[in-house]
Amino acid sequence: MPISPLHDPEWRSFASDNYAGVHPEVLAAIAAANGGHQIAYGEDQYTARLQEVIREHFGEQAEAFPVFNGTGANVVSLTSMLPRWGAVIAATTAHINTDEAGAPERMTGIKLLTVPTPDGKLTPELVAREAWGWGDEHRAQPLAVSITQTTEMGTLYTPDEVKSVADFAHEQGMAVHMDGSRLWNAAAALGVPLREFTTDAGIDMLSLGGTKNGLLGAEAVVMLAPDRAVGLLYLRKMTMQLSSKMRFASAQLLALFDDELGLRSAAHANTMAARLRSALEAGIADGTMPGLALTQDSPANAIFATLPTDVADRIRERVRFYDWDRARGEVRWMTAWDTTESDVDRFVAVVREEIARS
Repeated sequence: MPISPLHDPEWRSFASDNYAGVHPEVLAAIAAANGGHQIAYGEDQYTARLQEVIREHFGEQAEAFPVFNGTGANVVSLTSMLPRWGAVIAATTAHINTDEAGAPERMTGIKLLTVPTPDGKLTPELVAREAWGWGDEHRAQPLAVSITQTTEMGTLYTPDEVKSVADFAHEQGMAVHMDGSRLWNAAAALGVPLREFTTDAGIDMLSLGGTKNGLLGAEAVVMLAPDRAVGLLYLRKMTMQLSSKMRFASAQLLALFDDELGLRSAAHANTMAARLRSALEAGIADGTMPGLALTQDSPANAIFATLPTDVADRIRERVRFYDWDRARGEVRWMTAWDTTESDVDRFVAVVREEIARS
């Protein structure tokens, strides 16, 4: 007997790409991997094929370690790169600092050294603010830098910008980690291969996102520089990120690379965000959206804006989204792989109506 959904399948918000369901092509990949038995804990044919695909996209030295979620990917990555006395330099807005409940520090014992940035992006000059004190027994040793692509502010590192941070970090003897929870959106916005702003730009360890791009709880740690990591094979199990039925995680990750599904899905989300941004900019320009301002140059699938909090609250009653900085009236609107043009147009109409009510 078919199971009836408990929710309205037509309801979509602008709160997070995590809200979206599983892409049909990913569901098909899971179903295709479901028959019979496969050896557990990663000795299956899907995980073996994933290693081949990862090497094709990131270089012969690359190796993937599928995990359950993005926090797990970041914790496993950073733990493998640092000794217990190590510290990671990151933007104050970094997900590892703001939205992982202290997991990187609690689970690994490492220290986060955060730097304020106007747009979520680190530069060599910003990294230098915390890149000091080596050999000082009173200071956690800055031994790694972590950047997010795209950033938590919706901004984007170019390959040259990644390379400049990585080159500076390497000159100081530090390793470089990239939190790529929205890596596919970055690749689609940049229009370059994944390798160009990861391996070739000097990234040593990558948290490869999937859940925000149509997967069902599947991410991966991708080791790009083996000499920068220690014990990944054991750390994944120790941090409760080793899946027994790994074939299903690997099958999903493979689906993202098959026929460029990851790029296609991310590009669609980016296009819907561009449509939203264009409509909002038009409303600001023609005076029909007074009090609204866009706050970040975000070329991927996030829009950041300020507007009166009472207006934001009324809009949220009709279409769900999150505050980013309520003190300054800043909100975040996000699109996903399944956002439609009509979703965007309806949301713009709601924004216009609620602003007019004020």
